[in-house]
Order: sequence, then structure tokens, then C-alpha cells
Amino acid sequence: MARKYTENTKLSEVLNLPETKKIISKYRLPCLDCPMARFEAGMLTLGQVSKTYGINLAGLLEELNKIS
Repeated sequence: MARKYTENTKLSEVLNLPETKKIISKYRLPCLDCPMARFEAGMLTLGQVSKTYGINLAGLLEELNKIS
């Protein structure tokens, strides 16, 4: 069964796969490799991250769901 990413998906779930991490990087989410980001990724959703950093959530979800 294919994985469906939504605004409620935790960032940590997306960062587990190399191909999805590339998409997140394309949207210029800052500090993906810093220790605090790894901690926060388990708590933050794609919707929260998109709102905070002005990321196009619809575009992000579309790209993520194309590869899942």
C-alpha cells in the first residue's frame, strides 16, 4: 500500500527516506542536519513546518505523494 503524506505527517516520517529528504531539501527547509532539527522533526508536522517557513504545502505534498 502506498504511503499518503498529509499536512499531519510528522517531518521525521518524511526524513526517513533519501528520495523524500531530497524533496524537503528542495523546498529549502533550514537546518535539516542540525541536532535540534532531528529532535523537533519527531514533533513537527509538515503543515506546521510549511506555515513556519513559508513553504508551499500543496506543492510539497504533491511531490511527496508522487513518489510514495
